[in-house]
Order: sequence, then structure tokens, then C-alpha cells
Amino acid sequence: MAAKEFIVAIELGSSKMTGIAGKKNLDGSITVLAVVKEDSSSFIRKGVIYNIDKTAQCISSIVKKLTTTLKTSISHVYVGVGGQSIRSVKNNIVKNLAEDTIVTQEMVNELMDGNRAMTYQDQEILDAATQEYKVDNQYQLDPVGIQCTRLEGNFLNILWRKMFYRNLNKCFDLAGVAIADMYLAPFALADSVLTDAEKRSGCALVDLGADTTTVSVYYKNILRHLAVIPLGSNNITKDIASLQMEESVAEQMKLKHGSAWTDNGEIDNQLTLSIDSDRTVKSREFISIVESRMEEIIENVWYQVPSDYADRLLGGIILTGGGSNMKNIETAFRNHTHIDKIRIAKFVTQSISSKDADINAHNGMMNTVLGLLAKGNMNCAGGEMDPAGDLFGEKKATTTTTDIHREPRKVNELDPGVVLTEAEKLKAEEEKRRAEEAEEERRRAEEEAAAEAARVAAEEERRLKKENSSLKKTGNKLMKFLKGLVQEDE
Repeated sequence: MAAKEFIVAIELGSSKMTGIAGKKNLDGSITVLAVVKEDSSSFIRKGVIYNIDKTAQCISSIVKKLTTTLKTSISHVYVGVGGQSIRSVKNNIVKNLAEDTIVTQEMVNELMDGNRAMTYQDQEILDAATQEYKVDNQYQLDPVGIQCTRLEGNFLNILWRKMFYRNLNKCFDLAGVAIADMYLAPFALADSVLTDAEKRSGCALVDLGADTTTVSVYYKNILRHLAVIPLGSNNITKDIASLQMEESVAEQMKLKHGSAWTDNGEIDNQLTLSIDSDRTVKSREFISIVESRMEEIIENVWYQVPSDYADRLLGGIILTGGGSNMKNIETAFRNHTHIDKIRIAKFVTQSISSKDADINAHNGMMNTVLGLLAKGNMNCAGGEMDPAGDLFGEKKATTTTTDIHREPRKVNELDPGVVLTEAEKLKAEEEKRRAEEAEEERRRAEEEAAAEAARVAAEEERRLKKENSSLKKTGNKLMKFLKGLVQEDE
């Protein structure tokens, strides 16, 4: 039976591209309907697209396989972006005010607009996280209603390369697949694996991927820092392969014998590990290779934690991703960072039901794509697939990402029953709020203008009355004077 309602998300990873389709249930749980994975190591490196044609072919292949399983065409998909294409930059916007000025929401919006207007060479702002506001010399999360003479907004801008954005859209256009919305993969991951207590008390989320390691630092429910390190578990594999073996063999040895931390007392100097039927490697040498690279990754992760928050991580360090499955990974992080509270997020916090073995493995490798699926809220189902026709149906015209961006869809133009995306909701609410503020400002200005006109008219009337009264008195005095002259003549 063909599925009529579902959400589709695609994660562009450095080692694999994953497509997933699922349905959100009334109780908040998610039922996974289909999962497709394709190798992406030959055209995506460190999260950046290097071969547009191969990426487009992979996207098309994933969508077709999902369509076959669902027996329904896919109208659009959610996409997660990450890797070395993104980074965070702090920015401050200052607004000097007149004495005894009370901060309004409009002033706060002007600070955000000024921050959004910032330009960066070859990069653009993908998202902006408000850190806090400095009202004179005091820091506030909500400055509205406070009297001050200087208002400063501190922001964390998430940047990505313009070329990456163009290449990504081009890939989906070539594949004939429309993008419903783009999400930052680290944001989607954090929302799905971190608890409210961890975000509030301060924590560092470390996603140990194949080619990159992503570090997200949270404090008081606000993202404070985001960085992508160009090191991952594949670097360990390549180091092992330097012992003159194929990378596939090195990967197997890493999974079987690799350990992020080994106590010196547990190392057997006489023990050897088999490479193949003819060759072996000393256990101590193998341990040294793995631990050296692991130590480099951990030191780089800890370097990315801002010094202002290094001693505020009461929620600890949360590890996830494929690299978090390495033996003694918690001990290694604990010894190098001196943070005692280490947690491995093996699975997302949402209730997920699936028959897929990779999802049910609960090894952290599917957390990001499940997080993307959880963030999506628009039905991605198109028409039911015609078994006798084309895979996507012969009558249905293909909508591309270019079509969506060329003529942005308005809220009141959505089909009945279509659920707004989070981005569309926020945009609609912001537009409505600004329209209401503009109307209120216009009404207030008209009332003030009318009151001022009435005041001026009243003032003019009083002036004229005063002048008339003065003239009348002068006239009376003149008449008395003339009468006096006439009487004297007589």
C-alpha cells in the first residue's frame, strides 16, 4: 500500500549519503518507513561537494529507491548541511540612545537586522544566534522595557561558503529534486540528543564523523560556539594503513583492536596483531598509532571550547557519531580534558520505531539523519506512483529547487492542509508582527499629528482672542480720549 503522508530527509555525509522517510505519529513518536544509504567518499570530502555530477546522481538514486519502497513520488526533501563549509563568528552591534530611553522591541529588531546585514568575503550568514544584550553595563537576555543610553547586541553568526550553497542547489536541480528546507546538521543533531538540562547548565556536543569532527558548545540554552575540525576516524584508518596495508584492512583492524586509551600496565610488549596470513604488527606500535591520532583529535576539540565556558560545562561532554564507538573513548576524553562527566549519545531522545538494522543498532551513526527527520514538518508525499509509467509519474511536472527560489511561495498561497515549515512559520510570524507594529506606529503618528494640530489651533484661537481683546481695550481708551478732547473744545 502506498504511503500518503511522510517526511523525507537527506544527510550529505563525507563517507555516506543517507536518505530517510518517516511518519510522525499523534503521540510524538516517529515511524521510519524507508532508509537508503549510498557511498559518497568519492565526491564529498569533509562535508564539501567536489563532484557535482556524481552528487546529483547519488541524490537521484536515493530518491528513486525511496520512491520505490514508498510506492509514492516525493515532491520535496529536507537537507542537512554541515562539514567544513560552516563556521561561527561573533559579532557586536551597538546602538547609542538618548538619555532615559526605554528599550523597545523595535530597537532589538534593528540590532538583529544590522547584524544580518553584515558581509563576509566569499561567505554569507546561514543563521544567527543571539548571545545576550548589554544594556549600559549590565548583560540581559531580554532588554525590552529597560531604560538605558547604550544598547549592544552580541550575536553568533553561522557562516557558510557561497560556492557550497550554489553547488548544493545545482546538485538538487540536476537531480530534479526540490528542497523543502535546509537545516544545519549540528543544530538538528543537538536538538535530538541533548537534554534541556545539558543545554541549560553548559555542555559540549562532539560529533565524531568520518572526515570531520563537529564541536557545538551550549550554555543557558544558547549556542555559544560552533566549529568543524578537519579530522575524523578516517584519519586513524589512514595512519594504520601506513603500515603497508589496504585501507579496508586497516578499517577492520581499527574496529577490532582500536582503543582510544590503553593503560601502560595493560600493554603486552610480546603481543602481535595479524595483518594478513603472512604479516603482523606489534600491539604496542598499533596502540601508539591509534592513540596518537585520537589524542590530536581530542586536543583540537578541547581547543575549540571557548575559555569563558571551559569551566562552566556542568552538563559535561556528550559524544556521538561513528567515532564515539571506539573502545575507552570516554576515558580518553576524561584524561585529556579533565572533564569527569562524559556521556555517549547512542540514540536520539525521540521515540523511534523502525525495522532497519542500522537504526536499531543504536550506535550513534544515524542520529543526525534522525534529527533532520524530526525537524521536518511538511508532507513530502507527491502523487501515487504509476507502476506502468515513469518512476515519478508521467503526468507530474518536476519541481526543482531553482523553481522554489525563483518565485518564493507565500504563506497564503500554500495548499490547504499543508503544514508550514519552521522557517516559514517564523518568517510569517515575523512579517505579521512587523506589519502590526507598522500599523500601530502609523495609527500613533496620526493621533499625535491630530493632537498637535488641535493644540496649535487652540493656541492660535487663544492668541487671536487675546489680540482682539487688546485691540478692543485700546479702542475704548482712544474713544474716551477723543470724547475728552471734544468736551474741552466746547
